[in-house]
Amino acid sequence: MLNRRRLLQSMATGAGAALGLPLIPQSLLAATTSSTPTTSDTTPKRVIFFMQNQGFDPATCVPKGMKNSGSLAGVELPEPISPLEPYKERLHIINGLHGKHTSPSHSAFFGALGGYRGGDGVPPSGATIDYELSKALPQTLLPHLCIGMDSIENMTTKPTLATLSASGAGQPIFMYSDPNQLYQMLYGSISSGDIRLQHEARSNVFDQIEKLAAAKGQTLPSGEQQRYGQYVRGFQDINGLRDRLSTVSGHLRKFAPEVDERYTKPEHETDWHDVLLDLGISALTSGITNTLTIGSGRGEIFGAWKGLGIDQQGHNLGHMKQPDNPIWIKIRQYNSRMLVRIMQALESVPEGSGTMMDNTLIVYTSNNADSQHTSGANWPVMLLGNLDGAFKTGCFTQLDGKRPINALYTSILRTAGVSCDRFNMSDKLAKQFDQGNGPLKEVLA
Repeated sequence: MLNRRRLLQSMATGAGAALGLPLIPQSLLAATTSSTPTTSDTTPKRVIFFMQNQGFDPATCVPKGMKNSGSLAGVELPEPISPLEPYKERLHIINGLHGKHTSPSHSAFFGALGGYRGGDGVPPSGATIDYELSKALPQTLLPHLCIGMDSIENMTTKPTLATLSASGAGQPIFMYSDPNQLYQMLYGSISSGDIRLQHEARSNVFDQIEKLAAAKGQTLPSGEQQRYGQYVRGFQDINGLRDRLSTVSGHLRKFAPEVDERYTKPEHETDWHDVLLDLGISALTSGITNTLTIGSGRGEIFGAWKGLGIDQQGHNLGHMKQPDNPIWIKIRQYNSRMLVRIMQALESVPEGSGTMMDNTLIVYTSNNADSQHTSGANWPVMLLGNLDGAFKTGCFTQLDGKRPINALYTSILRTAGVSCDRFNMSDKLAKQFDQGNGPLKEVLA
């Protein structure tokens, strides 16, 4: 039997404290009222961002002996990313971008994907690249999905958290960290048993809160009415999304992952990491979304991988040297296997004259450049896929440290059809931190 108090507590925890935080993820606030199918002459595209906390040391991804740009065909990938060896022809390793202007240190937080100054507790100063792409790419039912992986304790007590993505200044987008909540949101309408009961109960409560909020908001002062109106529209959007997902239930059944004990009785946090990834992949392959952000460590200094046999967790991991470190080899190989799972899933779905992977770009990096306590002078990035031939693959590119991560984001926006010379960087800031303009020619095909 459902416990109404527990249900309301779960909703409050997952949706944000009443009137103090956005009541629902901003990604759902941005959901459109209808799905517009892509035309026959428009190639579907999708972009995935995978952010690992604690830094990305270049020695863990740049093949030994490679000092200059060149092909990956005749070299062996470093041990931490060795699971990607069979996919070298799809891989592009980039070294020498910087993010000094983001002040990454422990983490750049929203600044990592925003390309602006970030910090712990600092609200976003603008939209992040993942959200901007979700607006530029062909319209989907859920424009943008964010999932966050952490210790089981953190994911349980804070099932949603906003640290990496934003739809605008002061408008964070929340990551889902409880796979049970995410499954209910995506597939509750086609489920049975307790999942269906939970879905219907939550839907009824959301409907009631929407009506109550709309009625009560009219009695507030004008300034509060506007703020209250945002919450009302938020509930209208989330309820609308539930309705739209239910209209394509037959389609969704083909992609919904099987629910097993990893959801309800996880032995380790990596069980939840794995099923969260399954849900993210299913959202992509079903066409619910075309922009996915994965936060391993959720953009903060925490994180745990006990399921890999790693007892250490959290901030201490950031103080360990990553090269030749067996702990970081396990974490990075786990990440790499996740990237392989994404690619294999997308390769299994036909699209146009090829597969979904042919029209996809995966961006793997860290939310604090190369290491913990970093200045951001070097920000390594790996790209997988070419977004319908837009990016070079099978190669390593060594840059000179004079272009910021914003230039890469500009490049991705350009390939998505957005006219952009500098993403989130004013001319004044560019004079100090960018010695070029426009996209990175070195990475574009």
